[in-house]
Amino acid sequence: MTSFVIDASVALKWVVEENGTAEALALLRGNKVIAPDLLIAECSNVLCKKVERKELSKSEALLAARLLQSAQVELLPMRSLIEATTRLAIELRHPAYDCFYVTPATENQCKFVTADARFLSKISQAGRGVLRDTVIPLVSA
Repeated sequence: MTSFVIDASVALKWVVEENGTAEALALLRGNKVIAPDLLIAECSNVLCKKVERKELSKSEALLAARLLQSAQVELLPMRSLIEATTRLAIELRHPAYDCFYVTPATENQCKFVTADARFLSKISQAGRGVLRDTVIPLVSA
């Protein structure tokens, strides 16, 4: 069984049909999926924004939230990740929110999968080989 750390950009594709949904769903089959518990707040926030932008109805967003609530994701408490995440965020000059997903991947020697193009670009520019090898785009997962 392969372990992957995922972020909200991947988890939301499980419940909202968009580019990358098939790849995101494939991660659930036969793999261990891990995320910091920040995933819950981020997914909820995105679902609310999708309702505000009229991309989802309220009932669709609530159904998506229920589906995410039952998703087979091992949620990690963020407290133990704060020092390493802060270090990474400072080094990358990137928001710590995103970096909280990378830290458990590096600590557990597994891959972090994201569909966040901006973050992927920042990682590719980082110049740290280990970090670039840890982070993979969803479409190549």
